[in-house]
Amino acid sequence: MFAKKSHNIINIISGISVFGVTVGTMALIIVLSVFNGFEDLIVSLFNTFNPDFSITAKKGKTFDYNAFPADSILTLPGVFTLCEVVEESALLKYKNQQYIATIKGVGSEFEQMSGLDTMLLEGNFILQSGNKPLMILGAGVRYYLGASLHDQLNPITVYVPRREGKVGVNLENAFKTKNIFPSAIFSIQQDFDTKYAVVPIAFTRDLLDYTTEVTAVEVGLKPGADADKIQHQIRDIVGDDFAVKNRFEQQELLYKVMKSEKWAIFLILTFILVIATFNVIGSLTMLILDKKKDIAILHSMGANNQMIRRIFIFEGLLISVGGALMGLILGGLVSWLQQQYGLISLGGGGGTFVVDAYPVRIQLLDFLLIFITVVVIGFVSVWYPVRQISSKYLKQKL
Repeated sequence: MFAKKSHNIINIISGISVFGVTVGTMALIIVLSVFNGFEDLIVSLFNTFNPDFSITAKKGKTFDYNAFPADSILTLPGVFTLCEVVEESALLKYKNQQYIATIKGVGSEFEQMSGLDTMLLEGNFILQSGNKPLMILGAGVRYYLGASLHDQLNPITVYVPRREGKVGVNLENAFKTKNIFPSAIFSIQQDFDTKYAVVPIAFTRDLLDYTTEVTAVEVGLKPGADADKIQHQIRDIVGDDFAVKNRFEQQELLYKVMKSEKWAIFLILTFILVIATFNVIGSLTMLILDKKKDIAILHSMGANNQMIRRIFIFEGLLISVGGALMGLILGGLVSWLQQQYGLISLGGGGGTFVVDAYPVRIQLLDFLLIFITVVVIGFVSVWYPVRQISSKYLKQKL
């Protein structure tokens, strides 16, 4: 592996081979660790808004909360609280600006269940001030409306279609309206920021002429609760008429896209690693040519084809495994430094991003998978030139 060859270029190519495998492996570790970090970041952001479980009717838009087995669910070990929710699309109007958003009416338990109060850009998490309902706007909704928390003269007017009654000549009769002032602005992720405005559930029910109807019941769990077990128990309680979705199922498409992106990057970098291993093929091919006489000597001394091939396979694997181990160590070190000290920032400054530096999470399973991948690619790249050791090398005359 390290001995000086008769042609110095062979040593150089061997060094380049080790370096190529090292860089490829290191890149795989770093990129996958960053993807893990972004995945954790996105999940944590979504979890500040999404409940542990969301229970909705499979048929119809609403169901009667009084007929819902809420008490049975609350008695389950690990269940912290339930929150009634009424969601509806509505037209919001502030001065001359209009925007269609989803108003989410929530019960008083919402603040205890969600982490929305930690994601506020302005204002305070207040949905009710005495008898006065207040609205918490998504940052995107606020942007399109141009609404101000300090404007106490111009409220936000919420329009929803009337459930009953004749429209008549005046189209405004087709809508029921209510005024409300904003108390805070939240920012989680664009999908939420441009979609939601959170209000008290009584405000939404009054606007929609509901009494005890809800569109969903959200479930909050205690820390350390067995989510899978509780989900099955809730499904048994509510029956087949309701869908019980955990956090993954509530954003199933997003999580699948994130996983697909991660493995797509893994395959792309693996392909680059395959190209890097061509150096191993070239290195071994030149080494075999350089050692023709040595091969003949070993054969004359009684070494069979298998033994001679094993020598070169072992050297080729030393290049691959050595490069893989160095890449894993360097990649892990860079990822750890980024995780601890945030050496590489996202740029932008001024609080433009949720985090200042690239998020990183080191996962041991990634190390194992990458090591196995590199070793398999290395073995395939080594086997091709070694199997070319033919009888003419074995019978080389000294």
